[in-house]
Amino acid sequence: MTWIMGVLNVTPDSFSDGGRWDATEAAVSHGLDLISQGADIVDVGGESTRPGALRPPEAQEMARVVPVVSALADQGVRVSVDTMRASVAAVAIEAGAEMVNDVSGGLADPAMSSVVASAGVPYIAMHWRGHSAEMDAAAHYEDVVQDVIEHLRQRVEQLCAEGVPSEQIILDPGFGFAKDAAHNWALLAGLSRVVDLGHRVLVGTSRKRFLGRLPRVPVDLAAVERDPATAATSLLCAQAGVWAVRVHDVPSTAQALGVWERTQRG
Repeated sequence: MTWIMGVLNVTPDSFSDGGRWDATEAAVSHGLDLISQGADIVDVGGESTRPGALRPPEAQEMARVVPVVSALADQGVRVSVDTMRASVAAVAIEAGAEMVNDVSGGLADPAMSSVVASAGVPYIAMHWRGHSAEMDAAAHYEDVVQDVIEHLRQRVEQLCAEGVPSEQIILDPGFGFAKDAAHNWALLAGLSRVVDLGHRVLVGTSRKRFLGRLPRVPVDLAAVERDPATAATSLLCAQAGVWAVRVHDVPSTAQALGVWERTQRG
């Protein structure tokens, strides 16, 4: 069964919902809504990773994330913390986070591996080529699927060498991060090859730019109009054997995965 990770951006500047949940009470309420709609995990993040975004100070990220993680965990929600900073991850784990989602795969903060190894929590390591302000300039590949696979294989080797047990590591091919539309479509088509690395795989295509221009659709879709396309990618992910999908709109993906699961039983 493919799990659903609901996105909870506690930020003023995320690309599709920035500012909607940046107050703690509103964020906690939305996190509970995501669970009631069918999410298995709520991923709480205090730093926007949209292209061109600037990093918030560490203290600001901490202040955004930790109260929300704590409040949701106190209500029995399975929480992931979306951060590239080891210090934020450590405090969030103490507050109740059960998982760390690091879009840099440990490259942004060398201390991250020791934090997750000591805590023993699952660790999501994404394919990453640099921070948001510079990542679009790094969108060059010989073969995007093979290049991503090789990068992820190397990250696993390095993380294991730094003390993170292999079974803790979850891989994310990094849709939209240093990738143009053609790269993303190729990666989606080759997703089963990423799964074949033998680790659990998380995929986050939700509302990404490459879903905004589609055959049969006569207009460019705004971010919030891309949920049906996101649900379609969630179904493709399930077919490829992906462990979890990370989405903003839980109901549409829950329905798509429900259709897939019924069909499998049928």
